[in-house]
Amino acid sequence: MDLGLTDRCLIVTGASRGLGFAAAKSLVDEGANVVLVARDQAVLDAAVEQLGPGRAVGIAADLAAETTSEIAAAAALARFGRLDGALISAGSPTPGTPMTASETAWREAFETVFLGGLRVARATASSTTVHTEPAGAGCSIVFVLSTSARAPIPGLALSNGLRPGLAMVVKDLADELGPQGVRVNGMLPGRIATDNVFAQDAREGNPDTVRRRREATIPLRRYGEPAEFGRVAAFLLSPAASYINGSLVTIDGGAVRSL
Repeated sequence: MDLGLTDRCLIVTGASRGLGFAAAKSLVDEGANVVLVARDQAVLDAAVEQLGPGRAVGIAADLAAETTSEIAAAAALARFGRLDGALISAGSPTPGTPMTASETAWREAFETVFLGGLRVARATASSTTVHTEPAGAGCSIVFVLSTSARAPIPGLALSNGLRPGLAMVVKDLADELGPQGVRVNGMLPGRIATDNVFAQDAREGNPDTVRRRREATIPLRRYGEPAEFGRVAAFLLSPAASYINGSLVTIDGGAVRSL
């Protein structure tokens, strides 16, 4: 199946490792160009090298900074001459409970996860390149949220508090931008085998023991692979998903029991 991503350009934030990098790799594998945004210059440089400098450009910046979104959009237009969408991933906020997480941690998480993501969506929608394409094949924006948008995850109060609000922003943006041919969707990953998830497991005890216990609660009895997430992200960002808008797609092996 041809996703129609050849030579299209997408911004990917949180892109140097984990879910963001997995999505960027799937996009490049499908023929797309990517503008990667991440904070760690060395890891970002390695990601660009792995994807191919001809297909990827790296922007070392903090998603919480007000100028990051505009810089990324400008880089896409300057390097590849077009901008067709964005995958907005901000990673997991600092662990904590509602009683233990500091106000500083809440503010920082809001600036990065919520406002930072919203700024990228706005900049992408404003800078997207208009082409004479089939109906529905224009700009696609995807927010990487979490299953915490549907059910709280113990010890991740900041994510539990912010992700459901962003899920509603996805719906709201889909209503507002849909008439312009801009699609907005969200992804709700569960236990995907990334360094971040392994670190969460380690905080609860022996990582292997914790993983086995959690896998027993997943109908597929395993953690997902980053590439499995990346392929779904590439599809949602592609013209092949041209009539999917305002949707929240769960990638969790069946773990979440709610609709």
